Amino acid sequence: MRHVVLTPIEDGYWMAEVPSLPGCHTQGESKEEALEMIKEAIEIHSLTLQDMGKPIPEDTIEFATV
Repeated sequence: MRHVVLTPIEDGYWMAEVPSLPGCHTQGESKEEALEMIKEAIEIHSLTLQDMGKPIPEDTIEFATV
């Protein structure tokens, strides 16, 4: 499980990014599509790190609204 940040971007699209996996991001035409796309991006990103012999960072991110 990973924390995902969803941000509306131009033309009605949504950006999805994973703060605990720098460089892991994608976009979709809706929030739902962006979330589906980020699931695949997380898997690919994690497998790439493994293949490179690098550790997969833990998700220790905490969010607060102020």
